[in-house]
Amino acid sequence: MESADNLRNKCAACFKQFNRLEHLVDHMRTSFHSVHEPSCGVCKKHCRSFESLREHLIGPLPKQECKSLFNIRGCKFCLAILDSPYALRVHQDRCQLSGVNYGILAHMANLGLRDSLTIDNGYSRGPQVVALACKNVGGGSDRSLDLCARVCIIDENENIIFHSYVKPLIPVTNYRYETTGIRPEHLRDAMPLRQVQRRIQEFLCNGEPMWKIRSPKGGKARILVGHGLDHDLDKMQVEYPPVMIRDTAKYPPLMKTSKLSNSLKYLTQAYLGYDIQNGIQDPYEDCVATMRLYLRMRRQAHRRQDCPLASDPQNRNNFASWRQGELERMSPEEMLAISRSDYYCWCLDSA
Repeated sequence: MESADNLRNKCAACFKQFNRLEHLVDHMRTSFHSVHEPSCGVCKKHCRSFESLREHLIGPLPKQECKSLFNIRGCKFCLAILDSPYALRVHQDRCQLSGVNYGILAHMANLGLRDSLTIDNGYSRGPQVVALACKNVGGGSDRSLDLCARVCIIDENENIIFHSYVKPLIPVTNYRYETTGIRPEHLRDAMPLRQVQRRIQEFLCNGEPMWKIRSPKGGKARILVGHGLDHDLDKMQVEYPPVMIRDTAKYPPLMKTSKLSNSLKYLTQAYLGYDIQNGIQDPYEDCVATMRLYLRMRRQAHRRQDCPLASDPQNRNNFASWRQGELERMSPEEMLAISRSDYYCWCLDSA
């Protein structure tokens, strides 16, 4: 049995033990535990990422009680614990998705321009969400300079909104055919990069001036989903406010325990249950994978809070140093109740 002092110095979220109460307060001040963290369905331990939760459940040194129950009733994709083995079978049939049909991908490779980019000035209900991916060829004397040569945008229902080969500003010195499938004839009459950049920029902003885009709530601009979007947008010379970007490479719950990015190929296999990027890679396939990951994260059921972020003005003094004495009189559960997330949880997009 744990002593009362040990329980009082134990974090109510990650269960770390501290010798002194002030050390627990310091931990809560910097850990940003919240209802938005992945948590174990058995012991309720909070984990920083799903990879940390996976290690807790089935890793090299899992908690045995949690591992035993997970082996019987745990979904290996979303890591949820179901009520029975039968409920698990029903759930996992829905949780494991199938990949994009290879006939569609073959058709996509021969698809020229498809342009359904429209400006609707925000008349549709709720923030619109689109996914973007591009494929790069090589430029420069050493052939290592990435040049955007193909781009695809889809909507939430995986319909193609925009697809085009892109003519780079400088000569291509390596088509990287083994992975891109791009040949010289694809780019000969392709849409120039400047035109692609302008069309996509206008579509994303959706009639809203860039300087007015401050939040996904109530505005006209579209939410943009992708993987490694910093790189993709840079190669297309497109600027877009970070508040509207949902990047599966930088979303804390989907990152490695080392806080480095996972590859899209790994995320798709681990959390959606199918393989991508085998041989020639298609941007449509990447768009579908990132949109599915985003929707899975957005659909998580987290307890609603009026001010969910640590950066919200109402929360900035929750763990202020001048409150040290008051904080040390709180129980671990009370401290957890006032702790807030240091990242924007995608479930808030559906709030």
